[in-house]
Amino acid sequence: MCAQTWSKLNAIMLEKSPASAPQLGFFDIFDQVDRNDPLLQLGNAIPWEALEKALSPLYSDKGRKAKPIRLMCGLLILKQLDNLSDEAVVRQWKRNPYYQLFCGETSFQSQEPCHSTELVKFRNRLGKQGIENVFAMSVALHGDAAEEDTVLVDTTVQEKAVTYPTDTKLAIKIINRLNKLAKENGIKQRRTFVKEVKELRLKCRHFRSKKFSRKARRALKRLRTIAGILLRELQRKLPEAILEQEKERFELYLKALSQSRKDKDKIYSLHESDIYCVGKGKEHKPYEYGRKASVVATLDSKVIVGVVSHDEHVHDSKTLKPALDASDTNRRARIKTAVVDRGYRGCKRTVKAEVIIPSNPLKTDSEYERSRKRELCQRRSAIEPIIGHLKQDYRLTQNWLKGSEGDAINLMMAACAWNLRKWMAIFFCYEKEGIIFKCMLFIDGESQAIILAWAK
Repeated sequence: MCAQTWSKLNAIMLEKSPASAPQLGFFDIFDQVDRNDPLLQLGNAIPWEALEKALSPLYSDKGRKAKPIRLMCGLLILKQLDNLSDEAVVRQWKRNPYYQLFCGETSFQSQEPCHSTELVKFRNRLGKQGIENVFAMSVALHGDAAEEDTVLVDTTVQEKAVTYPTDTKLAIKIINRLNKLAKENGIKQRRTFVKEVKELRLKCRHFRSKKFSRKARRALKRLRTIAGILLRELQRKLPEAILEQEKERFELYLKALSQSRKDKDKIYSLHESDIYCVGKGKEHKPYEYGRKASVVATLDSKVIVGVVSHDEHVHDSKTLKPALDASDTNRRARIKTAVVDRGYRGCKRTVKAEVIIPSNPLKTDSEYERSRKRELCQRRSAIEPIIGHLKQDYRLTQNWLKGSEGDAINLMMAACAWNLRKWMAIFFCYEKEGIIFKCMLFIDGESQAIILAWAK
C-alpha cells in the first residue's frame, strides 16, 4: 500500500489532538495554571508530531476512530512518571488539569479520556518497536548530553508479578484449571477431588519441618497424581477440536508435574511459563523470578541511552554486546568505552568498544592509564542508584505486563520516565523579568524543593 493511501486512511481513523488545532473553550485552563510548570514545559519540548508520524502507520480504516496518539502516549508517560496503574492514571487525568494540558487538551475536561483497557490495547498495537520510538525520543531530548563516549553498563532483574513458586501451588492450580475446563465444556467427571485437595493443601504447609516433612512429600505426590488423573480423563472425553486448542496447555501441565528440583528450564508460573530464576547473591533476596535487564547510562549526565530485556538466562558477559548495539541505535555516535563490573569478565572479545573491568593494574600501564581506570571503576557504582530509582519510582520492581514483549515495554518506559524526569530536573529553563533562571528540581521521597540560580 502506498504512502498516500496510508495517509488518507490515517486521516480518517485518527482523531487530531486539540493542541494541533487550538480552539479556546469556555473553561479555558491556560490562564488558570502555572505555565512554567516543569510538566508543561516538557509537553512543549516533546516532538509530538514526529511521534504521530512514526506511529500512525499502525492504524487502518476499520473500526471506530481511535484516540489521538498524543493522548495515549501522554497517558503512558504519565503512568511511568508517577508510578500509577492504568486505572489510576485515567482517573488522575480527569482530576488534574496539568495532565490534560500535557496530553494536548486546551479546555478542562470533566470526563475520563478513555477506559483503562484502551491503554492495554494501545500498548499491544504499538508493540516493542513502537515503544522504541518513544524511548528514542526521551534520549534525543538531552541532545549532546546523550552522546558521551563513555557509558556505564550493568544488569538487574525485572521481576514478574508472580507468586513465590512451589510445586504444591503449581499442582493445585493445574487441578483447579482442569476442573474449570471440564465444567465449561459440560464434561461429567468421575471425581473432582475438591475436598481431598483442601486436606492435602494443609499437609503441605509444613514441608520444611523435620517432624511433618514426610507427610508433606506424600501430600505433594498425591496432588500430582490427582492432576494426572484429571488430565487423562479430559484427554479421553474432550472433543478433538478443543483438545487441539488445549494441546500446548496440557503439555505445559505435564512438564510442570514431572519436573524435579535439579531440572533446568523449570516452570515457575503457569501464566508466565517462560520466566527463569536468577540468583544475584543478595542476602535478603537470594532468588528473583523474571528476566535479566541491561541498563546503559552515560558517565557524566547519567542519561539512559539503551536498555535490553533478555529472554534467555545468559551470563552477564553475553549481555554486553546486545546492550551496546541497542544503545548505538539511539545515538549518532558509537560508544567507545564501556565501564562494567567483574561479572562481565570474558566479554572483551565480543565487542568493539573498550571495556574497563576492575582488576589489578598491569605492569605495562602508565600512571595516567592506572589513574584513569581507577577513577572510571570508582564512578561505575553510579549506575546502582539509577537502577534503584527505576525499580522504586518507575515501576520496574514488579512487572504486570504479559510475556517477554511486556518485559521489554515496561523496561523501556521506565527508562523513558527516568530520562524525562531528568530533563525536567536539569534542563527546565524559563525567563522572568529579563533574567534566565535555571531550575533544579530535587526529589526526596514525597517532598520537592526548587532551587533557583540566576545566570546572566
